[in-house]
Amino acid sequence: MLELRNPKIAIPVVLFAGLLWSFGPLVVRYMDNPHLVPWQYIFGRGLTIFILLNLYLFFEEGKNFYKNYYRIGLSGIIGGSGLGVAMITFIYSITNTSAAITLLCLAAMPFFTALLAFLFLKEKISLNVWISIIVATVGIVIMAFGNAGEKSLIGFIFGLTSSIGFSIFSVTLRWRKETPKFTTVAFSGLFCLVFASIVILANDLVFFSSSYNGTLFSLHGSLVCFGLILYSIGSKAIPAAELTLLSLTEVIGGIFWVWVPIFGINEVPSTNTIIGGFFLFVSLFYYSLIMRWNKRYIALN
Repeated sequence: MLELRNPKIAIPVVLFAGLLWSFGPLVVRYMDNPHLVPWQYIFGRGLTIFILLNLYLFFEEGKNFYKNYYRIGLSGIIGGSGLGVAMITFIYSITNTSAAITLLCLAAMPFFTALLAFLFLKEKISLNVWISIIVATVGIVIMAFGNAGEKSLIGFIFGLTSSIGFSIFSVTLRWRKETPKFTTVAFSGLFCLVFASIVILANDLVFFSSSYNGTLFSLHGSLVCFGLILYSIGSKAIPAAELTLLSLTEVIGGIFWVWVPIFGINEVPSTNTIIGGFFLFVSLFYYSLIMRWNKRYIALN
């Protein structure tokens, strides 16, 4: 499988992954009453991710690709489950609050990832990365104050849970190098698929929503899938905390897409959200410049 060892190449790859994910809130806003069919959404999205990734693995490795599941190990199971939880809680967050609040919660990923990587991988965070995280924190705090008046406690809690789940996935990507990374992502789709099926059957619900919603479920799953492939490819050259810092393009883009009039959602962010987003952009730009000047290989050997 393709793996990037050069951070200068890995950085734009991870940035583009975040850009793909940033269209997720826009797709959700186009759905018909997504808060009424969360488990159908989770089922459709999980099924799409599982199918697409297994097709990718089949064309990449041939008919014996399924043997990767025998080698997934504890790190793959934990990482896939963490990512699955992140996918499940995302829909409950964004359907109970604004896209800005959900994405602000996801912006906390570098902090959760840094803590988990420090505790379990013994990764040290460089001063430059901490400066970038601090600048990003300023932006997050500014945006949080701008949205403090919204009744969004449930969405906020689910958003933080999604952020932690994704951080777990980010850390496990770097835990055991021999773990088949794409198979771990496929396992997360299977996790959502199975979990949603259990809930749907237990509550006597239908598996599929309207054809319109079903198409959007699959579209979102495809965006997530391709983004995760790029994110996994870039993970080998960038430490875990910095991975999530770079993927903050999801936050900036996600808020912008539901705001820009051309898409017809017009979920206008507050002045604080715009200013805070600017700080996030500055933190990403600063980190990218540091990586451009610093030729030292910073990933784990």
